[in-house]
Amino acid sequence: MIELSVLWLMFVLGLRHGLDPDHVAVIDNIVFRTVDRRPQLALWTGTLFALGHSFSVASVAVGVSLAAGAFSMPGWVAGLVDGAVVALLLVVGTLNLRALLRQGDYTPVGWRTHLIPQRLRNSTHPAAVIAIGVIFGLVFDTATQAAAWGAAATAKGGTTAALAIALSFAAGMLLADTLDSQIVGRLLRKAGRSTAAIRRYRRGVGWLVVWLSYGMAGYAILGALGTEIALSDAAFSLLGLGAAASVMVFLAMGRWLARRAAKPLPVRQSP
Repeated sequence: MIELSVLWLMFVLGLRHGLDPDHVAVIDNIVFRTVDRRPQLALWTGTLFALGHSFSVASVAVGVSLAAGAFSMPGWVAGLVDGAVVALLLVVGTLNLRALLRQGDYTPVGWRTHLIPQRLRNSTHPAAVIAIGVIFGLVFDTATQAAAWGAAATAKGGTTAALAIALSFAAGMLLADTLDSQIVGRLLRKAGRSTAAIRRYRRGVGWLVVWLSYGMAGYAILGALGTEIALSDAAFSLLGLGAAASVMVFLAMGRWLARRAAKPLPVRQSP
């Protein structure tokens, strides 16, 4: 049986993954293109993207769990996957930290976006948004993580445990990506495309990406070095709630920025 602490950790991983710079970049770009022609679709772009991504994660995790009886995964594969994930977390965190410290507008820095065919990337059809999410879920780091989770879950609770892990991860990612498209869509509709409110919001998300990337990488490195961090179920619950609260703060901040930017400037009376 999968412990509650494991499910909370997967939820936090999903939150961090939902704020991946590639996710933010592709979702924001679609929102920018659809906010005028399809305003309702623009607000739910992140949801559609996350649903497609979650389908890939769940399919890989459950598929590996079902096939676990037919083959055994070598022990070095799990270590290789963990090492690759930590390396990518550090790379993403460092690239975005450098971008935040530079002068000028901040743009999320990632590496997956160029793997999507340009025709599909430029489409605004809901099915295309879901398809992009599916492709993102099949890229190396996400697919290999899902496979490792499915194999590990099989030893503890079989296919049901693998599905529970995938759903917990998907819930965190769904929350983060949905809030991102909701915030950006509302900012664009109320404040315009060139507003400083969007720049401030993006920088805030950038710092959250850096914090989560380095935090999850540091946790994994300590575990690999044999430094066990003993946290109770209550502590893991607080960790998950804290990460979710951080995302909710950005939702509130985005709405506040939109309302502030939408207010007309006071007219000065001539003397």
